[in-house]
Amino acid sequence: MLCYYINGTGKTLIARIANIPNWKFERIIFPQERLFFEAPPQAQLELHRNGETAMTLIDSIPCSYLKVREEKSQVQETLWHQIA
Repeated sequence: MLCYYINGTGKTLIARIANIPNWKFERIIFPQERLFFEAPPQAQLELHRNGETAMTLIDSIPCSYLKVREEKSQVQETLWHQIA
């Protein structure tokens, strides 16, 4: 499924999906950067930040919460009713 995440922090983050066997995903996300990515519905997006001595897990978000949802606009809805 297509997912979307925005780094709303002022810090550079590392995004990883680690809970899916044989699935490799790791990206650097800069402050205010937007990231679109594909992931299985059961995946968890882990967000890490560089600490003084090691990487620190700061959040884990179910990818189902990050799923891109298509919303019909009012124009699309009006056109649909005119056709039907």
